[in-house]
Amino acid sequence: MIKIIDNNFSLEKFNQLATHPLQSWEWGEARKKMGIEVLRLGEFKKDQLVNIFQLTFHKIPLTNLKIGYLPRSVYPSEEILEFLFDYAKKNHTIFIKFEPYVENYKFKIKNLELIKNSKFKIINSSHPLFPEWTMILDLKKSEEELLKEMKSKTRYNIRLAEKKGVTVKEMSDNKGFEIFSKLYFDTCKKQQYFGHTKKYHQIIWETLKNSQAHILVAFFKNTPLAAYELFYFNNIFYYPYGGTALEYRNLMGSNLLMWEVIKLGKKLGADTFDMWGSLGPNYDPNDPWAGFTRFKEGYNAKFTQMISSHDLVINSFQYKIYNLLDKLRSLYLNLRKKLSTI
Repeated sequence: MIKIIDNNFSLEKFNQLATHPLQSWEWGEARKKMGIEVLRLGEFKKDQLVNIFQLTFHKIPLTNLKIGYLPRSVYPSEEILEFLFDYAKKNHTIFIKFEPYVENYKFKIKNLELIKNSKFKIINSSHPLFPEWTMILDLKKSEEELLKEMKSKTRYNIRLAEKKGVTVKEMSDNKGFEIFSKLYFDTCKKQQYFGHTKKYHQIIWETLKNSQAHILVAFFKNTPLAAYELFYFNNIFYYPYGGTALEYRNLMGSNLLMWEVIKLGKKLGADTFDMWGSLGPNYDPNDPWAGFTRFKEGYNAKFTQMISSHDLVINSFQYKIYNLLDKLRSLYLNLRKKLSTI
């Protein structure tokens, strides 16, 4: 049985089954504050809640059409897909993108026939929002084991930062957020990355700061060198956002900061540390993501492949038009990025 979960439902019961911060009750509340439509579903068996699904619906400007998004849930059952298809059709939705928090090899073993035998049109998305690969570190190991298993250069850089006087502070308050925000947006500008807006990050921080969000900052004297915003949720620590300063890069503040993040994750009780995205193994060293993939790899995090992004198509004709326009938009953004470097 599938039911829509209303605002009176127990936050604790909902979060117990949420598989990722983006599926948490608090995340849904943050998205509502941004004016985004949120739908929460419960999958029940014999009146017992067994799975939850939190979706957002995004309006396409100048139309009455929408796109649905289901991030980092379990893979939806055929009953959930049927409910979503009917709901989306009634609400002028072209398609629903879903990106489950499920490792690829587990999905292949258990659910490979799910898509093949579904009565719905489910295709691999041409525009995933999450990378297919992430890097995961086992935090159940001791600090000594974690240090020993790092790459020697990473371990050396951590010691160098300590020797040069770099310090790391947890600043999970508004002052820490302001430091993080400045470094984050300076980094976006430097890398020509069109990320989320300041308002988006402000709302996420304000909504999650008392439950999931943590901010750590590396300093040299009184100068912030790097800052990370992290989420701790259901025994997993996540590293979604970070920023670094141009000054004092030779002090390796980011290396010490990540080590302190790992130690904080252990202190909070996390079993694993998900670094939120990377290239896959044997990556191209010239790829724009190669730098931070190499950085994360230095901590001996395991390359982990998640199942690819899928689209549940509601209206095939509108879906084709949308993808065509999306390709044109991507071409425009790439051209804009190239022109800005001339």
